[in-house]
Amino acid sequence: MDDLVNQRAQLATTNTHEQMPDNEIHCLRQRLQSHAQQLQALTAELSHVRKIFNQASAMARIGVWECTLADGCLSWSDVIYDIFDLPRGSTLSRAEVFQLYAPHSRAELEIKRAQAIAECGSFSMEAEVITPRGNRRWVRITASVEKEGELPLRIFGMKQDITEEKMHLDQIRELAENDMMTGLSNRARFQSVFPGFCESNTDAPAGLMLIDLDGFKGVNDTFGHAAGDACLKQVAERLTSVLDPAQIVARIGGDEFAALIGPSVSPEEVEAMAWRLVEALSRPLIYEDQPLIVGGSVGVAFTGPEIGPTALFRHADLALYAAKGAGRNRVCLFDTKRAATIGSYRRAG
Repeated sequence: MDDLVNQRAQLATTNTHEQMPDNEIHCLRQRLQSHAQQLQALTAELSHVRKIFNQASAMARIGVWECTLADGCLSWSDVIYDIFDLPRGSTLSRAEVFQLYAPHSRAELEIKRAQAIAECGSFSMEAEVITPRGNRRWVRITASVEKEGELPLRIFGMKQDITEEKMHLDQIRELAENDMMTGLSNRARFQSVFPGFCESNTDAPAGLMLIDLDGFKGVNDTFGHAAGDACLKQVAERLTSVLDPAQIVARIGGDEFAALIGPSVSPEEVEAMAWRLVEALSRPLIYEDQPLIVGGSVGVAFTGPEIGPTALFRHADLALYAAKGAGRNRVCLFDTKRAATIGSYRRAG
């Protein structure tokens, strides 16, 4: 650029004693024209690159942002305005924008932002946003701090709308963790939660309830699998209704179910809840206007200081076995005080 300016100045300046020869003027004009064409080509290429970048950013829902730390002045590209449902180019208030983040995301963002500024470092996170129009979106944020000397000058980065990605992941997780027939949690979900449930409830008794349907095989054999499927769906509805306080209700086998009930529900209430469940399962199920009779046996055991997941499940399973052996359609509790004695159960009164 400086070379082009110098050539123009040279062309425009005449010597006080002599004129520049015509051939030199012609060469300078050619060089000027060549440089002008190069500049035009570079400008067009830059415009094309900017257009491609903007289109790619819009398609990927990625925008660029920066914030001057001295005055908190925010600058966004158009995509970010669209993500937040704000008019493009409108004046941004950092305090107002911050309030658009869901409380849990806002708290995490405040901590990570402050740490990055203090260390002149960077961070990334996924945040939930509630726009002024009430739309809930998920945004992936990347940020880096620019410093001048040792002082942080500005923080900048990118924000990407990952709402659809989160929805797909949630759907995949739901398919992986839920029983497709009943909508309850599946065995894999139960097994992933169960160890933590035991470990976090060693000081206060929390309940494991195992439920096994009585007479379900007869329904399948007599009326077919379609009737059995309808039966399982209705059973699931009754389980979730009666066991509303449970942290998780899962189908762990063909006609076997489990529930984890936290220590906020007393052992006495867990026992009473189990009996209400037996009563609910004893009521006829309906398939094609025909009543189907099944029932349920329940075994209950409670966590304790020295009771791990394997022992707790075994206790509840033994209690369930005792309930079935005592005539089915009843509740048995494992007696933790006599855990060393096999078959030490008591029938709930």
